[in-house]
Amino acid sequence: MTIRVLIADDQAMVREAFSILLGAQPGIEVAGTAADGLEAVARAAGLRPDVVVMDIRMPRLNGIEATRRITADPALDCRVLVLTTFDLDEYVYEALRAGASGFLLKDASGVQLAEAIRVAHAGDAILSPVVTRRLIAEFARLGGPRRPPATVRAERLTERENEVLAMVARGLSNAEIAAELVLAEQTVKTHVGRILAKLQLRDRTQAAVFAYETGIVTPGRIDL
Repeated sequence: MTIRVLIADDQAMVREAFSILLGAQPGIEVAGTAADGLEAVARAAGLRPDVVVMDIRMPRLNGIEATRRITADPALDCRVLVLTTFDLDEYVYEALRAGASGFLLKDASGVQLAEAIRVAHAGDAILSPVVTRRLIAEFARLGGPRRPPATVRAERLTERENEVLAMVARGLSNAEIAAELVLAEQTVKTHVGRILAKLQLRDRTQAAVFAYETGIVTPGRIDL
């Protein structure tokens, strides 16, 4: 299956460089590019890409709001990877809250960029330790959940599913969760799928954000 990608960045050189890098990767096609957030939203609606590689800082409409609009559109089924110059970019967390499935640095190699796109497209991406620590640090700074606990949705989870959700929030892979809980990896995959369906979430990244935001998992309880 070919993964169709839309590249949104206000720098022409970045758009061109990423197009060249991705064009050399098997199974990935650059469907189009956008020079700002409004164009990214419009082109996503028209091209219907599988993954949008989105710069955070863009004119007319920033990448965070563009991400929010794209991921909220029921007619679209695509993942968003946000681009940042620094891994501690203050806007990365807000982009994840807006619906992004992850982030990568602008100096990523073609292989790293392609792998991030494949993982995001698969929908079963694990959070890297850097992203997990960032989420925890942000919640510690804010002093608690950013939105009221979603009690009704959380109560739909079984005890085992709550265990798995906590481990997803720690950034563990299916294999690592299976080893810790002494379960088959396929069983863990099934649990994760049910968690996403019950909580109406797009992927593992959003599950981790949900766990922290609602207070189901708190920074003090996570041991990295």
